Amino acid sequence: MPGEKRRTTDSAAELAERLTVGLLRERIVPRFVDSYVVEHGRQALQVHAGMYRDLLALLQREALLAASAKVLDLASYEPATGKLGKPRLKPRLEVAAFRRKFLAGLTLMHKWTAGDALEFQSDLQMYEQLITRVAANHRNRKPFEAANHPFVDRCAFLLDSSFLEKARLAASRALTDVEKLATQALESTSANTKPVWRN
Repeated sequence: MPGEKRRTTDSAAELAERLTVGLLRERIVPRFVDSYVVEHGRQALQVHAGMYRDLLALLQREALLAASAKVLDLASYEPATGKLGKPRLKPRLEVAAFRRKFLAGLTLMHKWTAGDALEFQSDLQMYEQLITRVAANHRNRKPFEAANHPFVDRCAFLLDSSFLEKARLAASRALTDVEKLATQALESTSANTKPVWRN
């Protein structure tokens, strides 16, 4: 079992790194803001360099929260077996251990203080609770509607509170990119940490 525990630790830390690097490399947040500015003629959002940098940093944090919520949800399930098999929830202790290691990996990657780490965890729990509440209602979204998700609401308010609906639609498109990146990060991490059996 020590080898299994080490694999879990390694994969959780690797996932934290992949997620952080992926969000920066793919430039999801800057592309989201820049395209919003161009599409809606909101150049005032980019006039002050310092305020623009602060906005990007806040939105980047929201993207990390959304991506973390997605990977932790996906990582809580065993892969489905067969075409008709449903994913099974992993044992609670295994899920909790993975979560702890993942959050520790994020803390190291971002060089957070204890206070920063606790604040991120608190916001992450809020995200997860809101996502669970929305999922319980289970209403399919129409293509022209913004997603009912904390990332969408918080980003829209931070980005452009005076044009909230337009900002929500743009944030909804960014959320799709964030969740796609999160899924890919988890899949590539899982592929790299599968146990190798020897005869």
